[in-house]
Amino acid sequence: MNEAYARQSLSDICSKLYDRKLTVSAGGNMSVRLNENEVLITPSGRNKGSLAPDDMVKLTMSGEVIGAGRPSIEHKFHLALYSRNSDTNAIVHCHPLYCTTLAVKNTKIRCDLTPEGVLLLGDVRTVDYFTPGSQELVDAVAENSPYPVMLMRRHGALTQGKDLEEAFDRMEELEFQAHLQILAGRAKGLSRSEIEKIRGM
Repeated sequence: MNEAYARQSLSDICSKLYDRKLTVSAGGNMSVRLNENEVLITPSGRNKGSLAPDDMVKLTMSGEVIGAGRPSIEHKFHLALYSRNSDTNAIVHCHPLYCTTLAVKNTKIRCDLTPEGVLLLGDVRTVDYFTPGSQELVDAVAENSPYPVMLMRRHGALTQGKDLEEAFDRMEELEFQAHLQILAGRAKGLSRSEIEKIRGM
């Protein structure tokens, strides 16, 4: 991917996440794969609503910084996912309110309430809580690498995508489903036969 385009796209997605209140302040981290050996990621401790293209930090797949900047302390789980999933080219991790509410309550997100939840999200895995930036968290995320959507206990949510748009769409849909679940209470989900029909579309 062209680096200038990737930097602008990552900046735009960060602004969009911030504007949609899917992330606040310096919370979360987002990245995009440039090629087999390089990744762009958001810098550590910066407000996601005001990041410019030049603020993004370039890393090798081994974690070496190329140029200037300090990458997110959670860059290692981004690299772990890229190394395991050749079709993942973008990752979004943030702390949406309703997702995080369920994550704090240790409640699994249901994706069977609407067809969109089934199509976009599938089975959302819950990752146990570990200190942000720790190797334990990296290992826990890597263990769930086949799943494109994860809820992180007491932490937030994570989505993978073939590009930034898909990763963003999954995060937006995940927050909608979390909000819907809280509002709908014990509402029944779609039947198993309907879910299979939707998945086969």
